[in-house]
Amino acid sequence: MSVVARQGIKYSIIGYLGFLLGTFSAIFIFPYDMEFYGKLRYILPTAEMIVPIVVFGLSFSNVKFFSKVNADGKHHNMLSLSLLAIFINFAIIVGIYFLLAYIFPSLKEFKIWEMKKMILPLALVLALSSVFNKFLTNYKRVVIPNIFENFVPKIANLGAFCLFFFMGFAEKSAYGFFFMMFVISLFGYGFYTNKLEKIKPDFDVAYFKKDNFYKQIFTYSLFGFLGNIGSYVAIKIDSIMIGEFINFEENGIYNNIYSIISLIVVPQMGLFNLSAPIINKVLANGDYEELDRFHKKTSLSLFFLGLVLFCCIAVGFPYLADFMKNGEDLRTAEPIIWILGFAMLFDLATGFNSHIISLSKFYKFNIVVMLILAILTISLNMIFLTYTDLGILGIALAYAISLSLYNITKITFNYVKFKVFPLGIEMMYALILGFLSINVAILLPDFEHNILNLFYKPSVVLILLFIGNYFLKIYPLDKFLNKDFIKSLFKF
Repeated sequence: MSVVARQGIKYSIIGYLGFLLGTFSAIFIFPYDMEFYGKLRYILPTAEMIVPIVVFGLSFSNVKFFSKVNADGKHHNMLSLSLLAIFINFAIIVGIYFLLAYIFPSLKEFKIWEMKKMILPLALVLALSSVFNKFLTNYKRVVIPNIFENFVPKIANLGAFCLFFFMGFAEKSAYGFFFMMFVISLFGYGFYTNKLEKIKPDFDVAYFKKDNFYKQIFTYSLFGFLGNIGSYVAIKIDSIMIGEFINFEENGIYNNIYSIISLIVVPQMGLFNLSAPIINKVLANGDYEELDRFHKKTSLSLFFLGLVLFCCIAVGFPYLADFMKNGEDLRTAEPIIWILGFAMLFDLATGFNSHIISLSKFYKFNIVVMLILAILTISLNMIFLTYTDLGILGIALAYAISLSLYNITKITFNYVKFKVFPLGIEMMYALILGFLSINVAILLPDFEHNILNLFYKPSVVLILLFIGNYFLKIYPLDKFLNKDFIKSLFKF
């Protein structure tokens, strides 16, 4: 088996295990103290928001220009200067941060100032780690970085929470464990990089001055920074806004529900890695008819599988909450399940819109749209927080509206440029079938014990979806539920 295939399989396994650990923690552990969990879910996203500014796209440049600098024996030179630049950028940003707080004392009333001793050092550690993470992909090594990137944050959250709530440690001690997990991760990155090829520090700038090579790197890094900052703002801003303008307990509730509903995007994990080469090849050949066919096929797959999971969550959540600590608080926030769920389903239905654009000559359009999405998300959050009393429900609505408009924009762009369209009539049939299945399951009588309802209601949904799909031929499940396909899953 090739290195790429082995790494791909291991990457997917690690991804799913990390997701399961996060989901288990969200259901059975974190509900015991939503306020402290809300604090953890404020610290990490806030630090992650600072990371793109500190890195300034240098992590992407270490991939983009690796072939050239490696051929000239200067790849460690570029890595060394990138790490040095991060320290310099971080010092400048911290200086500006304290200067602004001095000029505008009201900034000291925000929680980001109150928690600066945790957030700022964590941002530096994460920034350095991001450069190593991307640098390692040049060696076709993604499994160990995936452990550091996806597994460590979940262990940090879970470990810090258990130390504080179950073992009685002070908050500072729990925060210390939380921070040290990321420090260990950074050292792990360095150790693994050095193991693959001994790191040779080199801070000479002569090579990059030649033929103004540094200008190419700066330009590419700038576009990487713009796209990355837009993506981080759009994805992470919810936790920051809730923590700053509502409270940490509500932040914990929101993130808990978000973790559960995110189960519906599991089918998307790893699928882009398989589809990217196909999309790239079809775009290069200019075969847009084949691209449209492939786009519809993958979009239907993602949507149908996501819909099945959403229907099961929608009917099972009320009974699941009964077994969760502070389940009543989660029940009151149940509408968020539906709002986020429909937004994510539409995102799945649009398939690989972003990837088609990013792999084409119009890749800069993705950056522009991502920045617009970030601005729109912040604006909608402020509108709902300022002019309504919806609280975290308003945050969910802001997320759903901005994500949907973002996807509509990409659908329109791809249709105009490539004549491809992801949506099909089969999705409408599937949506109607899912709606009917949910309503039938809800209307059926409940058992006295909720543990039976938790399995009985989603099972009804699955049976109805399977029967409906059999007659309507929406999705070719028969291709995946046969003996040959199941056997192939265990062949490497």
